[in-house]
Amino acid sequence: MRSWPAPNIPRLPGSGRPLHLYDTAARQVSPTTPDGEARMYVCGITPYDATHLGHANTYLAFDLVNRVWRDAGHEVHYTQNTTDVDDPLLERAEQTGVDWRELAADQIELYRSDMAALRIIPPREYVGVTEVVGQVAELIERLGDAVYRVDGDVYFARSAAPKFGAVSGYSEELMLELFAERGGDPGRPGKRDPLDWLLWRAERPGEPSWPSAFGPGRPGWHIECTAIALNNLGSGFDVAGGGSDLVFPHHEMGASEGHVATGEWPFARAYVHSGMVGLDGEKMSKSRGNLVFVSKLRQNHDPMAVRLALLAHHYRADWAWTPADLTHAEARLARWRTAIARPSGPGGLALLDRVRERMADDLDAPGALAAIDEWASNEGTDPDAPNLVRDTADTLLGIAL
Repeated sequence: MRSWPAPNIPRLPGSGRPLHLYDTAARQVSPTTPDGEARMYVCGITPYDATHLGHANTYLAFDLVNRVWRDAGHEVHYTQNTTDVDDPLLERAEQTGVDWRELAADQIELYRSDMAALRIIPPREYVGVTEVVGQVAELIERLGDAVYRVDGDVYFARSAAPKFGAVSGYSEELMLELFAERGGDPGRPGKRDPLDWLLWRAERPGEPSWPSAFGPGRPGWHIECTAIALNNLGSGFDVAGGGSDLVFPHHEMGASEGHVATGEWPFARAYVHSGMVGLDGEKMSKSRGNLVFVSKLRQNHDPMAVRLALLAHHYRADWAWTPADLTHAEARLARWRTAIARPSGPGGLALLDRVRERMADDLDAPGALAAIDEWASNEGTDPDAPNLVRDTADTLLGIAL
């Protein structure tokens, strides 16, 4: 599946700092240590109701990871999926009377245009699940005795995964609660354990299906990302990313699948998660319908102001969107553009070093914005500073001035 156009990224003088990120599995901020090429997998959208600000907040966070790694001299191998067949997509297609393939294609194209407008660096591989169903089925076969059947459906036995629970660190009670809320079926009769999860859904009347050694059907949610990551990045890649609502069950279960399939641990060296964006006091979500769409905002606002509004919040924070976020971002964008239009300014290299320091420290974008704010509010005599600050904002923050 094609991705979207890549933005031009200026090269900055010198070299960036090693990136430190909060690793959910380690419960602490730790250095990332790519062995040459940095490898990252980020879970993509299910293509309906795209692209809301919760999506944008997540993909912006991992765009920053990409940018800081590149500035530190790493080549970046970035893979992202799109879940272009899944229960919620099929349900929306049924509700609207649109063919599920058409709905997915339209929403993926809208997502591409939003990502390009926000200047998100595209993944090297952008993979639709429907393109790799055969690979998913092959991975399920590799799981051997860890799988069993319930009325034709294929399940993963949680008891086969010795590290299950290591990613989230959640209690049994919380795991059961979240599994029920986030697409799981803890109460299904015939399962060996309530937390066992679906790998392959046997064909149902009226639903799309593909052939496999288990009979016709389609993949479960978690196994698709495991297969795509393994086939493109291999085991032990540097960062597995997504929103914090993916900590459990999605990343927990994917890590167990990868461990059992390969015998290697960890599946990803670090699990990194962005915070949730709310509206009117609640998490912004498709189920609640309280969504703010990037495509709507950019009809009347500079996409760089939308990006700045998101950058004003630390990527791990949960926060609530208000129109004031965009008002403040537009004012900041105007101040920065005025400042870089001057013939000179305060020392540009000092500003670059400060921004690099803030971004390497668990992507402290708000701190980086404050540093540029301070630079823009002062006069200086460095004739090279405006251009260097423009390039710094572009390369490290993705803001085109």
